[in-house]
Formats: sequence, structure tokens, C-alpha cells
Amino acid sequence: MDAVEIIAHRGSSYLAPENTHAAIELAWQEGADAAEGDFRLTADGKIVSMHDDDLRRTAGINRRVADCTLAELQSFDVGAWKSLQYAGERVPTLDELLGTVPGGKRFYVEIKCGVEIIEPLRLVIARCSLDPRQIIPIGLQFDTIAAIKQAIPQCPAYWVVEFQRNSPNAWRPTPADVLCSAQAAGLDGLDLMATGPIDAEFARQIHSAGLGLCVWTVDDPKLARHLIGLGVQGITTNRPGWLRERLRG
Repeated sequence: MDAVEIIAHRGSSYLAPENTHAAIELAWQEGADAAEGDFRLTADGKIVSMHDDDLRRTAGINRRVADCTLAELQSFDVGAWKSLQYAGERVPTLDELLGTVPGGKRFYVEIKCGVEIIEPLRLVIARCSLDPRQIIPIGLQFDTIAAIKQAIPQCPAYWVVEFQRNSPNAWRPTPADVLCSAQAAGLDGLDLMATGPIDAEFARQIHSAGLGLCVWTVDDPKLARHLIGLGVQGITTNRPGWLRERLRG
């Protein structure tokens, strides 16, 4: 089970406030192989870690991330909502979080906006001391992640796929369409919804195409073991240390 990459979803977000420096650092302390965070652009063009497009849930403030400057965002507390232990946590930048990555670990950068992030992202990666292969842009918007792969080819890029079931045996998008699109765009891997149509044949086809295969978001050891048995290489989880202990057990 140690062969699978354990990816901390928004950091160790079961215990610490998601997408914060504290959550990412806790993920490394728990032995995560990689961390993942969500990223958006501020009004002054900085890349910050925030899942929602506004601050109501994590800071109790009715402001959109895209309408705030970095200085404004970093004046807000985004830790106290989780626990008073984390009061005072601020919205981190991508630069700051990449600076935490230990040797041999990776960071998945989930893009939550559009192609306007490409040039700021390219600049962050260019000035970062990490090997570009340690930085993996991912995203649900296929056109955006395809454009990022074209603009920043030195980084692996994964398409995050969310499936919808149309009938007991029919999914949208279909596995065939997912595979075809990923190959046509020159992507490096797929990050699939764990409860989607993942079986041994689909996993075999993905590997045969030379693509990496990760899944999200899994906090159930039984499901994780099943997916690893199918050939999944990366498990995204809110509980990285806890899940690894149970997989070893």
C-alpha cells in the first residue's frame, strides 16, 4: 500500500482549516506524499489558495476573492471557522505553499478560475526552486487545463473529471470520451471522481495510454484498497496520515 501516492486534499483538511499554511504543513508532518490546494487570482493578479469564489464560508465575509487585493485577503482570518486553535490563519499564496514542499514530494495545483491564470502561474513556477515535475496543475475545466499544458509543458497536467450517472450503466462523460480527450490534449494524467465508472478495464486503458491515474476524495480505507487494486496510483484524501495507517494495517 506504500506504493500508492497519498495526496492531502486541501492539506490535512480533516483536522486543519483547508487550503491554509497550517493544513499543508500538517500534511507533510503526517507523511503525505503530495498535497493539493485550490487556487484563484486576486484583483491584483496574485495566485492564492481558496476553494470558494467568495469568503463567506471560511472568513464570514461577503467578498469575492477576485474583487480583493492580496493585502485585503490576508487581513482576514480563515482559520477560526475550523477551530480556535487555528485563529489567525491567513490566505496563503501559491509561492508560499510551494515553498513548503519537501524533497521528493509533489504539489497538485487545482485551478479554480480560467485561462487568465496561465501567465501568473508560469511566472510562479519559473521562480520556484522545485523541479517543475513536482508541480502538477489540475482542474475540472478541460479547456483551461489543456491550455495550461500547452503553455507550461514542463509540468505534468491532470484533468479532474466529475462524472454524472445518466442510468445504471451510463455515465457522462463516458470513459472513452475522457480517455480520448486527455490523449488529444497531450495531458499527463487523470484525476477521477472515486465513485465514478472506474473498473479494471478503464484503469488498464488509462495506463496503456501512458497516463497517470489519481482519484478524489477518499476517506474510506475499504474503498481506497479497492481502487488501489484496480491500478489507481494516487489517492486524494482529507485524512492523509490516518488513511495511510489504516492501509498499512
